[in-house]
Amino acid sequence: MNQTAIAYSNIFLEHNTGSSHPESSERLKFILNKLKSTSYFKDLVLLSFEQASPTHLEMIHTKTYVKSILEELPKLQYGYLDGDTPFSPKSLDASLYAVGAGLKLADEILARNVQNGIALVRPPGHHAEQDHAMGFCIFNNIAITAEYLIQKGIQKVFILDWDVHHGNGTQNAFYHRKDVFFCSLHQFPFYPGTGASHERGIKEGLGYTLNIPLPRGSGFFEYEKAFHEIVIPAIDEFQPEFFLISAGFDAHTKDPLGGMELPTSAYEKFSEIILQKAKEFAENRVISFLEGGYNLNALADSVEAHISVLHDYPV
Repeated sequence: MNQTAIAYSNIFLEHNTGSSHPESSERLKFILNKLKSTSYFKDLVLLSFEQASPTHLEMIHTKTYVKSILEELPKLQYGYLDGDTPFSPKSLDASLYAVGAGLKLADEILARNVQNGIALVRPPGHHAEQDHAMGFCIFNNIAITAEYLIQKGIQKVFILDWDVHHGNGTQNAFYHRKDVFFCSLHQFPFYPGTGASHERGIKEGLGYTLNIPLPRGSGFFEYEKAFHEIVIPAIDEFQPEFFLISAGFDAHTKDPLGGMELPTSAYEKFSEIILQKAKEFAENRVISFLEGGYNLNALADSVEAHISVLHDYPV
């Protein structure tokens, strides 16, 4: 079995956010150039995939929201869905392919054609709420894939979000559920203002949301401590069948938007922890989704560090 797949399309470069927006197509260009320089790039499985359908989007988003995006974006061409989330003529296509990337990875892993994979996509997804776009995100790529896996028969999905910003949209999608465990380590207080430790879920989902808010300036010591004292015990208790990672790299010390102090090597260590737990509980099944990360060189280096673990980890 080939171990690691990448879901990427050039359509993601055509989501034009403007010359000064931090979430630009240059992010993916730097990542791809870095990956192509590695010895293992030739071993990665490059997937082709389709756009997500409205039915897929409606697994998480409201029918009204889906309809408005599908109908209005082609008419408007350029604009903003919220203060941070611009769109251009190809943004709808890119958004639909971004969701489709996660679904294809899920299918390939469930079919045991590959072991794990990463969706190198834009726009990102974890801020997108059920009924509105937010924070650079139009559709919630990771949440839709989680629900897709549940509908395919996976009984317990663990979502780990290590982006510097709290994944509010993903949390809210599953806040009342116990089949999808949402865990986030993030800078706090910070955008989007959610993710306090008392946010733990409601109804049967109580206890299946785990927020680990960390103060500005936190580095590897604080994150590693949180992993060993909080994240790993939660995984051990939940015993997930599939892992999804909101892989934002904006807690890097060089990131211009975040205020954290992680070195590139931290993402290698975090990846090893999750791959070990995936081996223990989830038949090695892991999908990562590119979220944030805005220093181009630090982003490319961090993504490569993460993918190198996906590729090399012994299964």
